[in-house]
Amino acid sequence: MTSFRIKPALLQIHSVLGLVAALILSLMGVTGAIMGFEDEIQAGLNATLAHVTPRAEAPLAPAELVARLQADPALGKISAITLSRDPSAAARIRFARNDAGGRPSSLLVDPYDGRVLGEPRGEAFFETVRHLHRWLLLPGDGNGAGRQITGAAVLGLLVLLITGIVLRWPKRASSAKLWLKPQLGLRGRGLHRSLHSVIGTWLLPVYLVIALTGLSYSYAWYKDGLTWLLAPSRAPMAAKAPREGRSEAADAKTVSLDRVWTTVREQIGDRFAVMQLTLPAGGGAVRVRAWPSEDHDGRRDEFRIDGATGRLISADRYADKTTGERVLARILDIHRGSILGWPGQLVFMLAAALMPLFAVTGVLLYLSRRRLRRPQPMAQTIQLVPGE
Repeated sequence: MTSFRIKPALLQIHSVLGLVAALILSLMGVTGAIMGFEDEIQAGLNATLAHVTPRAEAPLAPAELVARLQADPALGKISAITLSRDPSAAARIRFARNDAGGRPSSLLVDPYDGRVLGEPRGEAFFETVRHLHRWLLLPGDGNGAGRQITGAAVLGLLVLLITGIVLRWPKRASSAKLWLKPQLGLRGRGLHRSLHSVIGTWLLPVYLVIALTGLSYSYAWYKDGLTWLLAPSRAPMAAKAPREGRSEAADAKTVSLDRVWTTVREQIGDRFAVMQLTLPAGGGAVRVRAWPSEDHDGRRDEFRIDGATGRLISADRYADKTTGERVLARILDIHRGSILGWPGQLVFMLAAALMPLFAVTGVLLYLSRRRLRRPQPMAQTIQLVPGE
């Protein structure tokens, strides 16, 4: 009897919250699906442009590569360099924001002579999609209102998942088969309800993972909580490391890439497939990321090196991490399903793409429920589903 009284309240919460968050969740789902295979799509689009002819001589060291590029006054200030161990792969150069706040497009360059090959195709498109997914293209990016809106929408998704599963939990074990089988032969309201509830039940674990990992990008308190739960011993280190780098190199006017590169070779050698050097603005610590494969996933080693002296400030190697720390390092891989390989990535992409289905069917169910609750002629007999 108690559940009979609770379910109408849960249905009301589920319906109202779904109507409020439907558009934003649909937008986040579609943009998330577009980014599902972003790396693979960009690799395909730039397969020819990013290819160079291997040569007998060694590629230019980062300092020489930067010097040749910065000799062109038309180019902006370089903020990051991505290098590959593949002798036929181009280097990728990213630039700092200009005075207007915009960021120039990245460039693909020949690592042997610094010759500019062109701008990578698809970069601007995916950058816009990413900003739409995370911040709704609102001013302020991660510091603006968009981040709070998307974070609130993800919290709403968690409530929708919980109330949805409670509302349709089977009363008898024998009804589980019907509970998980869509009734595609129905029409109208019955079909809408079947698609909304059955497909939602199948995809609930995926949406739960997406929501629980996605919240770490919206709320600092949530990310801190995950760190406390999974890697409590590293939480103070994570907070102190940036301050240490700034305090010791705050007076540096330039970055000595030669010294930095010497330290990088000592720490990593040739044990990487892709490496990215992120240069500080106005002097400071250079951030180095090294991936063992071309996947650019969370399985990477990170180093912070004093830009002026080349002294190693910190080393964070993936092999030394605990299980909890590895989970935190691969939170993005979990969020998009790539931690399960391309099959998981495909499932998560399709689940994200189906988010508008629940918005449309949910609105149709709400409207039909309102219509059925209106006074009906005596000759008609209409019965709502229990809980409605």
